Amino acid sequence: MSEIWRPSAERIAASNLTRFIHCVSTRLGLALEGYEDLYAWSVARPEQFWTELARFAGVRADWGEGPAIEHPERMPGARFFPNARLNFADNLLRYRDEHTAVLFTSERGARRTLSYRQLHEQVARVAAGLEEAGVGVGDRVAGYLPNLPETLIAMLATASLGATWSSCSPDFGVNGVLDRFGQIEPKVLFTANGYFYSGKTIDSLTTIGTVAAQLPSVRRIVVIPYVTEQPELAKLGAAASRATLWAAFGTSAAPLRFTPVPFNQPLYILYSSGTTGVPKCIVHGVGGTLLQHQKEHLLHVDLKRSDRIFYFTTCGWMMWNWLASALAVGATLILYDGNPFFPDPGVLWRMAERERVTVFGTSAKYLAALEKHGYAPADKVGLASLNAILSTGSPLLPEGFDFVYRSIKRDVHLASISGGTDIVSCFALGCPTLPVHRGELQCRGLGMRVEIFSDEGKPLRGERGELVCTAPFPCMPVAFWNDPQGAKFRAAYFERFPGVWHHGDYAELTEHGGIVIHGRSDAVLNPGGVRIGTAEIYSSVDSLEEIIESVAVGQDWQGDVRVVLFVRLKPGVALDEPLKKKICNAIRTNASPRHVPARIIAVEDIPRTRSGKLTEIAVREVIHGRPVKNVEALANPQALEHFRNLPELAR
Repeated sequence: MSEIWRPSAERIAASNLTRFIHCVSTRLGLALEGYEDLYAWSVARPEQFWTELARFAGVRADWGEGPAIEHPERMPGARFFPNARLNFADNLLRYRDEHTAVLFTSERGARRTLSYRQLHEQVARVAAGLEEAGVGVGDRVAGYLPNLPETLIAMLATASLGATWSSCSPDFGVNGVLDRFGQIEPKVLFTANGYFYSGKTIDSLTTIGTVAAQLPSVRRIVVIPYVTEQPELAKLGAAASRATLWAAFGTSAAPLRFTPVPFNQPLYILYSSGTTGVPKCIVHGVGGTLLQHQKEHLLHVDLKRSDRIFYFTTCGWMMWNWLASALAVGATLILYDGNPFFPDPGVLWRMAERERVTVFGTSAKYLAALEKHGYAPADKVGLASLNAILSTGSPLLPEGFDFVYRSIKRDVHLASISGGTDIVSCFALGCPTLPVHRGELQCRGLGMRVEIFSDEGKPLRGERGELVCTAPFPCMPVAFWNDPQGAKFRAAYFERFPGVWHHGDYAELTEHGGIVIHGRSDAVLNPGGVRIGTAEIYSSVDSLEEIIESVAVGQDWQGDVRVVLFVRLKPGVALDEPLKKKICNAIRTNASPRHVPARIIAVEDIPRTRSGKLTEIAVREVIHGRPVKNVEALANPQALEHFRNLPELAR
């Protein structure tokens, strides 16, 4: 892959990462020259690395006596800082000054700010309300909320008490909410009275009334006025008797106390997508989440107190949790609620210019859609403040790299990052001191012994295989909820390669030490026994001007597997023979003849998860006549109907 950007010498010298290298080299008598040396040391001496990181980040904790890692040979089973006690909110609220902590804006043009002092005061008030409701260490608090400052406040208040926070976005229906919150039995449930999307106002209270009727664990429902100033609590039905308005919840001027908890105390419960059954409840610990996010923000993103960081996310995606942790650095969080293309594709970029965003985070799908719309931010807005663009959710194709540097900004650190809900963070991501190579994630994350394995479990370099992690890391989930013996947890990550974390990405380690993600390994195509990553097909197809998006799956056919490509076309475009030939030629030229699909079929829509990822597995199940186990996990389940009983697949 060709080099497409290189940081200046001044940028490298001023980076947190360069300062960290100097600090640890001086303290420990090491001779670390750059990122490659730092990475090698971090995985060879993880007990030193995570200890030095905590010191560098100024993590507030009582570390106690004993080793930094107990049973480091166990995978799973290792314990990081087993005698430590700390509080997550204490670390995120270390500042109490007038510096802007949170800036909120929405598609309606609303704008609010909170200083670190104001944020601290609001968290104290809500924490007092939670305590009055009986919430303490280990209890669960849930949020059915848009991306509001109140969501952040409720999470921090929960964490201050040593309780566990879990949230999903308000576009989930009743069954989707119950599939999640019904498993964890929260004591308090926060909701807004609705949300805005594409200019429409959508009610949330009727849904929550139905949900609450089936959640007897909920003692208190706290309602945030968002779409109207006076929420209609009667919409909650019988649950209205448990409801309190946001402004009346808690005690003003209450002191904020931080309850110290063990390193592995449950902080967050996140959820798998649920497209293959009831979502798994993935429990993440206080210390592991904090250390990993501090590492990624400080060393991989180069985040500083002066930064203004934005990530387009809902509260049902782990990137919301990741963004929230930037408070520990003292940066300003930019929150946005609404449709990123309403009223037009420029809405987020005008916001970025107006609010002087320095780090802009989004999904690869958003960047691809922006290009399809023909919108070039560089021609429309001034982005002088912008230093970094982060992309995740699915592989950023090489053409996506070209688009960023051609149409957004030439001198910007583009970091394609990859990890997920399973680790509430990343395995591979950016590095502010390394060049960017087209189509590559720059590096493996510090302290993460990431390798690529063959099917036989042998390490590979320059070849495609399974992305694994061969040594313990602190942000590994504490457990799955309601999995007391850990059987589901071990089956999810350690069944394929015993003693090794198997992440489920089909990937390649490059000569530069970077990573190329070729797609999810459970969606890898296998025609004639040759494994093909779907990302290579999308790279060829989605760049064609006639195509909005595509999804490729393998169809069982005559004792083998054949590749079937579904395409969503631009309005007015027909899938005629010349276009089919153009698609096949693009795939053959850019990938290989083996990637060329046996069938190309036009569809009106493609199913996607609520975090915006196209779901190849759901499409594969439908074309084989098998049920999709949890359609509630899909943002557009009606799209599945476009794939049923297609005559083209019967011949």
